[in-house]
Amino acid sequence: MSIRIVRRLQQLYPDVSGSRLKRAVLEGQVTVAGEVMDDPGAIVADDAAVVWNPNRKIRRRVETSLEVLHEDADAVAVVKPAGLLTHPTEAGEMDTLLSRVSLWAKRRYGANRRAYVAVVHRLDKETSGVLVFARSSRGLHDLQAQLRNHTMDRRYVAVVEGDVFGDAGTFDADLVEDRGDRRRGVAKPGTKGTRAVTEWKGLERFGLATLGEVRLKTGRTHQIRVHFAHAGHPVVGDPVYRDPRRPPFPIAASRQALHAGRLGWVTPAGEKILVESPPPPDFTKLLETLRARQTRRRRG
Repeated sequence: MSIRIVRRLQQLYPDVSGSRLKRAVLEGQVTVAGEVMDDPGAIVADDAAVVWNPNRKIRRRVETSLEVLHEDADAVAVVKPAGLLTHPTEAGEMDTLLSRVSLWAKRRYGANRRAYVAVVHRLDKETSGVLVFARSSRGLHDLQAQLRNHTMDRRYVAVVEGDVFGDAGTFDADLVEDRGDRRRGVAKPGTKGTRAVTEWKGLERFGLATLGEVRLKTGRTHQIRVHFAHAGHPVVGDPVYRDPRRPPFPIAASRQALHAGRLGWVTPAGEKILVESPPPPDFTKLLETLRARQTRRRRG
């Protein structure tokens, strides 16, 4: 049996709050079999040797590396690497994409009105890709309106398990916050949920997996991951929504194979902006491994 690391810690330290234990993981104070584990979403065996050492030095280093794709008076678009939170949670993480953008703005424009930075939308911690932050209250209002009206162009590339049927399709299935196991899911018949629409088209097939382009028509949390998993094609490397009864995927993935590669919006002045970012090395390495495996199987 497996269990989330924070849940395992709650079993071991019942007198400590869950938020405090999550912060301990994020700060590098928790080890699994002697190795530091700083991902609170990690899955461990329910008998794993999980240890919290509150005396261990806390990780508080703030990175400053940032790839800026576009900037104007109202917005700045950047690339979020996998493994980095968009913004702090209740645990108060020091190093997030928001902190990096805020530091960039402060250094570039100084501590004045132009250093304004606000979160418009987010990506999951283990998802890489393009994000836009507002650089003015006008920009924030305008960008959020485009999100609500579903006019912002958001496209991802994803590697999902299995050979997805058809060349293209649409998932139009309501989502619920808790499907019964404290995880998001597709609403059951007769159950009220929030509408979620995901368009996809196949780009490349590898037999045991499919590379697809995914376009969000709505912006629900974990929407892509939930829709594909519900269809029987979980995103490769996603331990949260993948059915644990499925046989292990034969190729190891360090994180969920999901990358936000394209983002488009319209400025308050009516100018159309489009920014793109290619998948990072870990994503392309997975594709290369899948292609090599497919080639070997064909030759064999």
